[in-house]
Amino acid sequence: MALNLYNTFTRRKEEFKPIESGKVGMYTCGPTVYAPAHLGNYRAYMFEDILRRYLIFKGYEVTQVMNLTDIDDKTIRDSNAKGITLSEHTQPFKEKFFRDIDRLHIQRAEHYPAATEHINEMVELVKALQENGHAYESGGSIYFKISSFPDYGKLSHMKLDELKAGARIDSDEYEKDTASDFALWKSWSDEDGNAFWETDIGKGRPGWHIECSAMSMKYLGPTFDIHTGGIDNMFPHHENEIAQSEGANKVKFVNYWLHCAHLIVEGTKMAKSAGNYFTIQDLVDKGTNLSAVRYLLLATHYRQQLNFTFEALEAAKNAITRLRDFRDSLDNVSGDTANPDIETIAKKALDKFENSMDDDLNISPALAAVYDFIKDINVARETKPLSQADDNVVAETLKRFDIVLGVIYVEEESIDSEIEELIEKRLQARKDKDFAEADRIRDQLNEMGIILEDSASGTRWKRKL
Repeated sequence: MALNLYNTFTRRKEEFKPIESGKVGMYTCGPTVYAPAHLGNYRAYMFEDILRRYLIFKGYEVTQVMNLTDIDDKTIRDSNAKGITLSEHTQPFKEKFFRDIDRLHIQRAEHYPAATEHINEMVELVKALQENGHAYESGGSIYFKISSFPDYGKLSHMKLDELKAGARIDSDEYEKDTASDFALWKSWSDEDGNAFWETDIGKGRPGWHIECSAMSMKYLGPTFDIHTGGIDNMFPHHENEIAQSEGANKVKFVNYWLHCAHLIVEGTKMAKSAGNYFTIQDLVDKGTNLSAVRYLLLATHYRQQLNFTFEALEAAKNAITRLRDFRDSLDNVSGDTANPDIETIAKKALDKFENSMDDDLNISPALAAVYDFIKDINVARETKPLSQADDNVVAETLKRFDIVLGVIYVEEESIDSEIEELIEKRLQARKDKDFAEADRIRDQLNEMGIILEDSASGTRWKRKL
């Protein structure tokens, strides 16, 4: 079965054919570490995680690069306002980013290059653009001359004569309908404070757009397979990346461009003033289970706008409970002989799952395949109990699904000593036939968010979602 992806560059679904058989090079736009990443950012990171996981599911060896923008207008502005160095300002936000992606079970990329650690690569790229006639100096800064690149606008499908013209612009982010010569290298000014480098092209610091071009090419080469990001990055950021990279190297930059749609919260744009602006820590502080957040973020197709609501979050909790309860039920094996229907059910479900995901990561029918699988297995074992061989088939099928989903087989947080002690006391009370005390402890644990399930094979616990 062939994987087809919607290529923003061509505006159509295309069969994915990597440059090197069996391997994928993928660049994903990462956080600007001037503040904690918010829920909208994680919509993009989750889409990229599902893409990465599905490529692995398909058997590809993935090399993913995600940049950390630790120098730009915002990081400099905020570090100067606090009177601390750029590194002192950005390091805590880098640490929070890695903590949060781990909390959401987002797989780590192979490389997380920080912009401040790749200044030399940026300088060499700027020099190549100067040599090729695509860059010029003005007031100590160096700009990309977009009129020197006739294909400018080919990703966003914007024509230069239809855009609002601007001579040149120094800010990293600017109006979406402005076609301007943009800064590759910014000459040092008092506002930059200690954020500068002494280089062959002058004293200063890089513009935002040059950072991604330099870092992607260092780790993936001048041409690579997939570049992703939010739809808001398409213009001007990704458009500028193409111009810089192809202007310097004279070869195609990226074969497949994938962009995800925006996230809104409770039907409106996320904004602090609206009271619907959330970081991952904000959700943790509300007592939200992050596996449910992960499920909610992945369950809408990446090219559809995602409306994050707390009602939908509750539904996500219920969905995960169903998945995990089914997983746990597989421990009770009583059948003696294998049921040939089990393998048939498993193959049918996996084929439907893969066919759906092959269609541009079409997650809704893929999830439907998972729930149909659970329903069909439950019907089958009502007629004939699962044997150990059947159980193994079902468990392996669930694990295949979870390569992509990352919500079924995840480690529960370790329980603290107080909870562990209460569970032991309850077990002793049951042994002593002090059932009133056992029930009291069960209720206490329930209030603490711990659910106990007693069976012939013992007592298991799980956290409430």
